[in-house]
Amino acid sequence: MVVPLKPLALAKSRLAAAAGPLVRPRLALAFAQDTVAAALACPAVRDVSVVTDDPVAALTLGAVGARIVPDAPARGLNAALAHGARAVRARRPGAPVATLNADLPALRPAELSRVLAAAAEFPRAFLPDAAGIGTTLLSAAPGVELRPAFGGASRRRHLLSGAVEIRLDGVRSVRQDVDTGEDLRAAVELGVGPRTAERWAVDVRAAGGAGG
Repeated sequence: MVVPLKPLALAKSRLAAAAGPLVRPRLALAFAQDTVAAALACPAVRDVSVVTDDPVAALTLGAVGARIVPDAPARGLNAALAHGARAVRARRPGAPVATLNADLPALRPAELSRVLAAAAEFPRAFLPDAAGIGTTLLSAAPGVELRPAFGGASRRRHLLSGAVEIRLDGVRSVRQDVDTGEDLRAAVELGVGPRTAERWAVDVRAAGGAGG
C-alpha cells in the first residue's frame, strides 16, 4: 500500500478556516497516523509505504510501522504515487499495488479488506470518495502500471483511463476523506482513530472549530 503525504505545512489547506493555521498541520499528521495504523491492521495489506519529504511525518509514521520513501521526483501527487509504486515493486517484483489517501481517519481495516478484495478482480480499479468526485483508493494488479490521476475530479479521469470503479455498500470509512470542516465532522460521526480523536477534542472542538 502506498500512501502519499505532502509537507505538513502545506497539507489540508482547505481546513484552514475550520482549524486554523497552527492546528491544520497537526490534524494532517493525525489523519495520516490513523490511516496508516488502520491500513497496517488490515490482513490484506502486507506493508505501507509513505511517500513524503516531511521529516516530522517521516519520523512519526515510521514509528507507526510505515516504510518511508522520500519523494525523489518532487513533482506533485501523481509523480509521488508512481514513485512509491515503483519502490514497492523494486522490493517485490510483480506484486499488486494500491494507493490510499492519507486523510482517511475513520478507516476500518475490515472495510479496506472488502475494497481490496473487490479491486483484485480487475487489472486496475478505484474507489470514489464520499463526494463522488475524487478518488480515495487506486489499485493495479501484478504487472500492471498504476497510472494514478489523482487531484480534483479524479473519478472521471480514472474512469477514462480504463480503471474499474468499485461499487460496494458499507465501506464509508474508505471513502470518507477529509478536505473541509464538513468532511471532518462526517468522519468524526463515523468514528475516527485515536490520534484524530485527540486532535478533534484538544485542538478543534475545544476551540469551537469545525462547527464545535
